[in-house]
Amino acid sequence: MTPDTMKMTIREMCDAFDVTPRTLRFYESKELLFPERDGQKRLFTKRDRARLKLILRGKRFGFSLEEIRQLLDLYDRDESQELQLAETYGVAQRHLREMEDQHRELDEAIAELKDQMEWGAAALARMGRTVEPA
Repeated sequence: MTPDTMKMTIREMCDAFDVTPRTLRFYESKELLFPERDGQKRLFTKRDRARLKLILRGKRFGFSLEEIRQLLDLYDRDESQELQLAETYGVAQRHLREMEDQHRELDEAIAELKDQMEWGAAALARMGRTVEPA
């Protein structure tokens, strides 16, 4: 399959995007993907491939499925993509702030854990026991 107009089977989609058939069926059940049907066979179009790429990117960035659905729906309503871009940017700003907050909290927790481990290693050393450094 080379031209963009060709349709992909569920197996080809799984291979191309490193997802499971269950994942694709789940996104279909959540009305994020709309493959064509040929009997029991699902056929994914170029549009489905673009949507899946956006879904996977959104999930990686911490977007909820509902946020992703709303952003994809904006694309369907506004072919200029201006509204979708503006909304996506706003959602991305919020998620970036949340991720940066989580990063700071994790850095603090790591530093605190290291301090506690150093204290524990020193206490063990005073008792004559050595520990391997972390």
